[in-house]
Amino acid sequence: MFSSPFFVFGLLFVLLLASIVMAAGFGPVYVPFKQTFTLLLEKLAFPVDSTAGERERLVIEQVRLPRVLVGALVGAALGISGASMQGLFRNPLVEPGYVGVSSGAAAGAVCALYFGLTHLGVWLLPAAAFTGALLAVCVILAVWRWSSGSTVTTLLLLGIGLNALLSAVINILVASSRNEQELRSIIFWLQGGLEARTWGHVQLIALPILISCVLLCTFARDLNLLLLGDEHAQSSGMKVRAVRYLILGLASLMTGSAVAVSGIIGFVGLVVPHMIRLWTGPDHRVLLPASALGGAIFLVVADLISRMVLQPVTLQVGVVCALIGAPLFLGMVLKSGKGAVA
Repeated sequence: MFSSPFFVFGLLFVLLLASIVMAAGFGPVYVPFKQTFTLLLEKLAFPVDSTAGERERLVIEQVRLPRVLVGALVGAALGISGASMQGLFRNPLVEPGYVGVSSGAAAGAVCALYFGLTHLGVWLLPAAAFTGALLAVCVILAVWRWSSGSTVTTLLLLGIGLNALLSAVINILVASSRNEQELRSIIFWLQGGLEARTWGHVQLIALPILISCVLLCTFARDLNLLLLGDEHAQSSGMKVRAVRYLILGLASLMTGSAVAVSGIIGFVGLVVPHMIRLWTGPDHRVLLPASALGGAIFLVVADLISRMVLQPVTLQVGVVCALIGAPLFLGMVLKSGKGAVA
């Protein structure tokens, strides 16, 4: 009963709505639950009259709600990308950053900050990050295509090598920063954050992430077949190489879009699919959409914690994700190990 798709999706959807309302209401300016809820209903064009004042309305609609929605979209993108790549590589320890997407986005963003290109426009930083992610994926796929090996292990090794190279480039730029403000901007972006997100950022990533989520879910059967091995998948009529390219492309598009507006946020694509898999099992027809919902909940709650735990100081949401995700992941690894021994 508790692992049936209807129960899983229903519970995760309710938890997501509750986390969005809580994250929109809590902060230095507290807005009661009822006022927050009616404001959100008004935003969705429901015929309700909110008793919230102009100050509360401004805080919810222009400051917190865009930030919360960006967090939900980024979390959903990282969650479903992690689940799809874990299925593709048949390895629960893989996350989207392993194929160089996150490092490529980081390199693009750091270059834009280092050379002062962000003064040319507010959208240049996410554009540079997305361009870096796209170039990294293109390089990885091109080298993989023309390499002597064609296995997913080769692709994973290429990603690890590119991550190391791009990390070295980033470290060189950080070490040679010309002033403290530039250094702080780079470190701030590398740690991941949702500060100062606007409705423009929501519009920027909503369409590619939502469309890619829907398209990835259509590959659930293919991912289930890949879990049984390439030969079994090919005997079932699947074009394994083409499917791999499509899944990698969609996962990379979502990860690049997410990282472009949030910076580097780890553990969401690693921990959330693993937790969902322990609950629902390996069937990607349930795992993929559940990981998207779970990732959205995880990041929205992590962002709420980052704003509340050390008020008036705000932690980076990437730091909070690491503080929450690392112990959870270690606990799941130990639990899995005990089960294997038993």
